[in-house]
Amino acid sequence: MQKLGKKPNSKNLDLNNCALSAADVTELASLLPFLPKLQEISLSWNGCVGGTLKALTVHLHHVNLLKVLRLNNCRLTAEDVTSLGEAFEIVTQLEELDLSWNGNIGGKLSLLTKKLQKGCKIRLLKITDCNLTAKDGESLAEILNVIPNLEVLDLSINKHIGCSMKVIAQDLKNVPGLKELNLHMCGLTQDSLQGLDTALQHLAELRKLDISCNKEIGGGFKDSTAHLASLKKLEVLDLHQCCVTEEDVTVLSQVIPLLSSLQELNLSSNKNVGVSSDPLLGRLRFLPKLKSVAISNCGLGKESFSSLAEAALHLPELEMLDLSWNKCVGGNLKLLLGALKLATEIQVLRLSSCNLVAEDLALLTLLTQDGHLARLRKLDLSYNNNVSDEGWVIFCQGLAVVKELSELDVSLRPSSCRDCGTWFSELLAALTKLPALAELGMQRWVLSESQRKRLESFNQDNKRNIRFDC
Repeated sequence: MQKLGKKPNSKNLDLNNCALSAADVTELASLLPFLPKLQEISLSWNGCVGGTLKALTVHLHHVNLLKVLRLNNCRLTAEDVTSLGEAFEIVTQLEELDLSWNGNIGGKLSLLTKKLQKGCKIRLLKITDCNLTAKDGESLAEILNVIPNLEVLDLSINKHIGCSMKVIAQDLKNVPGLKELNLHMCGLTQDSLQGLDTALQHLAELRKLDISCNKEIGGGFKDSTAHLASLKKLEVLDLHQCCVTEEDVTVLSQVIPLLSSLQELNLSSNKNVGVSSDPLLGRLRFLPKLKSVAISNCGLGKESFSSLAEAALHLPELEMLDLSWNKCVGGNLKLLLGALKLATEIQVLRLSSCNLVAEDLALLTLLTQDGHLARLRKLDLSYNNNVSDEGWVIFCQGLAVVKELSELDVSLRPSSCRDCGTWFSELLAALTKLPALAELGMQRWVLSESQRKRLESFNQDNKRNIRFDC
């Protein structure tokens, strides 16, 4: 452990990203008899583990208290999967298994799943981006019968598993305690969405549902939301980039406001959310526990933006608001003024590519000077090329009062560049009064030689370590 720069721990063997060699894995295996209390092994991001796992698994009987095994991005082979399956007969206390980013697992998952014992204690199973096939999906469906304690199932970024999602959904009733289901980019279709909705009636404990980046489910919500509204404990709903239709928006506007425990909602990259005449955004007022609202690139118009602004007045716990890539915000940020005054908890505000103008930045400055946005930590104003130099001067002059700000981005669009104006001096003066600032995005702003030298000496002069992204 000392050789690898890690501190010894009899219960936790963390060798993440340690550039382990095959010899290291063998040496590690020889240590296991001396670690009978070991409960967690993490070998993630060590590519050379692939092909050598058997050297380790044959010694796992020495650590039969093992609860956590993480093997992300280890280049596991079919032989490794077989060895791991055999180890399941020994490591009966295992509760967490993470095999994510091992592309060679695809098509071979049954080598592992068929070895799982009935009554297995696994609570967390992550198989992200493993190139799973439809056949693997069927194998997963079968093991849901033997892992009744499952709480987290992450199958994200497995584009071919959508074909078997209906089969998986049928067996989700066997894991009634499931709290997180991640199906991001799984090739879901309208048909599989309907099967999933049927399964939701058995998942009363579900806290997080992510079905984002499944474009083919667009148009399917009208037939597949009967049980979504019954998820009274749901806290996170991610539907970004699902190609929802106007008809879908109408259905969702009736269902989403019923999710009384919802804290995070992501509808980004669904342009019909903004153009639909249905008042989905206005009805967010019925979700007072919302902490995070992402509506980036939703084609908002002035009417839908006004509805959102009015609803935001009823969201006292809001911590994150993302309105990026909605051009209508520019010149109309004043509509959000009342909500931003009341948003005492807001920490992240994203207004990238919103066509902002100097008036909008003056409004933000006024808010901060009046004591609002005091907890703001991340502010994204990038890709707003229409802000004049005068607008940036006003903004930078008022920036120093946002004491908790840690990230600020004022970068320009990739297709443009522009000379830094007089606001640069105001910015540097403000930075000396922002002790938490660690990252400043200024891409495509052209600095003069003297400005660049001042920037280079800033950290040294102020004993700071700000990362300038210029």
